[in-house]
Amino acid sequence: MTNELKEKFVNPENDVLRVVGGKPLNGKIKVRGAKNFVSKAMVAALLAPGTSVLKNVPEIRDVHVVSDLLRLHGVHVDVDGDEGIVTIDASHVELANVADVDTLSGSSRIPILFSGPLLHRLGEAFIPALGGCNIGGRPIDFHLETLRKLGANVDKEHKDGIHITAPNGLKGAKIHLPYPSVGATEQTLLAAVLAEGKTELSGAAIEPEIMDLVSVLQKMGAIISVDVDRTFRIEGVKELKGYRHTSLTDRIEAASWASAALATHGDIFVKGATQPEMMTFLNVFRKIGGEFDVTDKGIRFWHPGGDLKPVAIETDVHPGFMTDWQQPLVVALTQAKGLSIVHETVYENRFGFTKPLVQMGATVQLYRECLGSLPCRFQQRNYKHSAVIFGPTPLTGRDIDVPDLRGGFSHLIAALTAEGPSTVRGISLIDRGYADFRGKLAALGADFE
Repeated sequence: MTNELKEKFVNPENDVLRVVGGKPLNGKIKVRGAKNFVSKAMVAALLAPGTSVLKNVPEIRDVHVVSDLLRLHGVHVDVDGDEGIVTIDASHVELANVADVDTLSGSSRIPILFSGPLLHRLGEAFIPALGGCNIGGRPIDFHLETLRKLGANVDKEHKDGIHITAPNGLKGAKIHLPYPSVGATEQTLLAAVLAEGKTELSGAAIEPEIMDLVSVLQKMGAIISVDVDRTFRIEGVKELKGYRHTSLTDRIEAASWASAALATHGDIFVKGATQPEMMTFLNVFRKIGGEFDVTDKGIRFWHPGGDLKPVAIETDVHPGFMTDWQQPLVVALTQAKGLSIVHETVYENRFGFTKPLVQMGATVQLYRECLGSLPCRFQQRNYKHSAVIFGPTPLTGRDIDVPDLRGGFSHLIAALTAEGPSTVRGISLIDRGYADFRGKLAALGADFE
């Protein structure tokens, strides 16, 4: 990253937030494009020797990390943070210096998705060690197996990472995912669109962000169809062109602010939030006792007064209740009257963030058993992946160290809900997925420095 970006996103002086809670969050904020989409759309631009323009892009660290990764590969990238527009000219692509790529590899898990585009443009790719949040196993085995089936040679013994080659190009194949992995689905789509012949991908993820990526690829000239049984069929084409696209809104950020409104007895209008991608969350929000009003400009979320109601939630792949919604909402559930149950079926270590909540006064008990009816990969394994939350319990401010992106924002909500001061450390992690969250806190009347 440039020195300016390092100063903005990882300067230790900007890594601590002192919050005085106990005050409702009220006001209006704007949410831009989805973190889980925009970075993948930026990688997709590598597939075409031309210019692509992506709009509604949030000013988050992940966007700048991917921009720098693209630049290391000879791509020209212009990021207009004020307007939310990224322009990418991939006319020239080259292999990046291994050492340069490695300096950014701990910042993101995106580099693995460079594989398909680089194999098509250059015939080879180098993937360094990957970063990301420590919330459970996210192995790249699915990615590598997909690339092998499409005809790539994968050298896992390379001392600095993984070297992948495709001397004879990629060819269509039948691929089945044993679990609907978002990353492996994206990998297959990005690699198969220019592969010779047809690719059938079954057991795929169908999240809204995936479908928006499919829209981008179709604009570029790809032929992709999807069946109701989670099967994608991709007919490889000989070439693609640049795209112009406006990102869908970040449904995770919108739900996070909705949870903050609920936990703090606040009233927040989230400009840009859209109903279709949030239907499952909105149902649960209403069951708890929160109110919302959908307009053509966004969604207003508020606590109507009275007691919040306990709920039972099981996280799942789309169209289920997404795992990234779970953590912020758990903070609100500590203020609900009665016993709530959350069964996490996506990431085995996602409840690590609850320890500080308990230290603040919440009553949260974790269990290894599956407290739910959904099939779960963690059954009979030594993971505390179910939580029972009893409330309402008053929270008291304390010192908190941010563990990961969503857990960090959840701790911020807890600090805003708690009585008294809290010191939240490591908040640069929050910059990965929440654009200008300090400015938004100020707009909502939060007391912090």
